[in-house]
Amino acid sequence: MSKSTTIQEAVDRIPDGAVLMIGGFMGCGSPNSLIDELVRQDKKDLTVIANDTARPGVGIGKLISAKLVKKVIASHIGTNPETQAQMIAGSLEVDLVPQGTLAERVRAAGFGLGAVVTPTGVGTVVEDGKRTIDIGGRTFLVELPISADFALVNAKRADYRGNLSYAFTARNFNPLIAMAAAVVIAEAEDIVPVGSIEPDSVITPHVVVDYLVAKEKDNG
Repeated sequence: MSKSTTIQEAVDRIPDGAVLMIGGFMGCGSPNSLIDELVRQDKKDLTVIANDTARPGVGIGKLISAKLVKKVIASHIGTNPETQAQMIAGSLEVDLVPQGTLAERVRAAGFGLGAVVTPTGVGTVVEDGKRTIDIGGRTFLVELPISADFALVNAKRADYRGNLSYAFTARNFNPLIAMAAAVVIAEAEDIVPVGSIEPDSVITPHVVVDYLVAKEKDNG
């Protein structure tokens, strides 16, 4: 059964105040058509969980510049001065999480784990307010899973059932977030007949994808 829908209809399903995981690394592998439609529909008070906020005018940076985001959970914001300015002004809450820890917290949610333990951040501000545990004479932080209402992922190819494959480094966080959200909306550069993607090339299986949209061809 085809899961294809239009970009407008897919984004219509996202309410103001939603918690979104968005794929991409500095805009590479981001679902740009879905991001543009979020801006067009003026979705407000969003919480965005992602590796970064890219740059002004690029990827997630478009949501930041449009002031549609109330909270960001990311590993860094250093390349987006608009994110920094909004944080300093107090209009945007920013929760910085070490990159590996962020990935593991998302993975934990997707795979049903109760927590992950990591030495990263012990003895720093990352430790503030968190439980610690001693294992083999070392101190570890107990980091809780992180999930979202929606995951917006970008794929290189998809079939009409929603099986997804990715291209090189554009893969990044996309497969992880596809496992950790209640609703998964996949944007694909190419949508092909079922059977056209070799089974070994399927990274995200169709069972976790709820809606599938075609990337707009003039969208970067």
